[in-house]
Formats: sequence, structure tokens, C-alpha cells
Amino acid sequence: MSRNRFTMPAALSAAALALLTLSACGGSDGASDPEPGAAAGGAAKPATGAVIKIADSPVGKILVDESGRTLYGFTKDKPGSSRCDSDCIAVWPALTSAKDVTAGTGVQPDLLTEAKLGEGAEQAVYGDWPLYYYVGDATAGDVNGQGLDGEWFVVAADGKLVKKAV
Repeated sequence: MSRNRFTMPAALSAAALALLTLSACGGSDGASDPEPGAAAGGAAKPATGAVIKIADSPVGKILVDESGRTLYGFTKDKPGSSRCDSDCIAVWPALTSAKDVTAGTGVQPDLLTEAKLGEGAEQAVYGDWPLYYYVGDATAGDVNGQGLDGEWFVVAADGKLVKKAV
């Protein structure tokens, strides 16, 4: 019986960690279910089209999804093309959408495109930067991924990476 007391909390901790990771992976469609599931390859996949908008942050005005989740660019990406492998996507889920991603208030629609991933998925791209979430951002407005490894930065309304420290 004592064996079960130790394995059950570990199992619950693992389940809680998995749920936390999934809840930190993506935006919402603004409906009652704010946390989408993960799509193939770990990409965040809202049930409807995502909306990208501008929000204030500690480093200035930046791109966020419709629920206020911060979006990042990866300096190793090539213009419009992701270089984030499966290990990377586990921590930096790509912003993908079942429908077209649209430009909200303050976003330049001509900078918003999509790039093909594998298996028919498309990742939102703004300017030259494929867009990602960071699993370490637990709530809207978090910018915990800013500057990580000198490779991950929030994206400004003009499509450039913001390299200011938080």
C-alpha cells in the first residue's frame, strides 16, 4: 500500500505538468474554451482562425494572439521558414490555425502570411518571422521567453524582433 502512496502523487504531478504545458501552448478563439489542444508536431492549434493583435508589454508594443498570449520569433529561422525542430517545438509551440490567421487592431495585414509546416499544417508568419508561443508563459501578458538563449524575442508591430531586456 505504501508503494501506491508514492506513485499516485508522482502520476498526478506528471498529469498536472502535462496539463500546464498544454495550457501554455496556445491562444484561443475567444470562446468559452480558452486553451486549445496541441496539433501535430506540438503546434498550438485553435479551433477557429487565430487573430493577431498588438498589446503593451514591458518592452513596448508587441504581437499577441486574441487572448493576449505573447508571440515570439526565433533568430535561427529563415525568412518565412521555421527551423524549430521537434525538441524546439515542445518548448516553443508554433502558432497554427485551422482557418486563416487574421490581423487585428494595430497589425499590418500585408506582413501577415503563413508557411507550410509538414502534414498540411500552416504556421502564422509576421514579416519574416514564423510565430511561436513559449510554454513558460502561463498567462496573457507574460514575456518570460524574451531574450532566452539570445535567440527568442517578441515581435513588434513593424515585424521586427524586439531585443530589449525585460
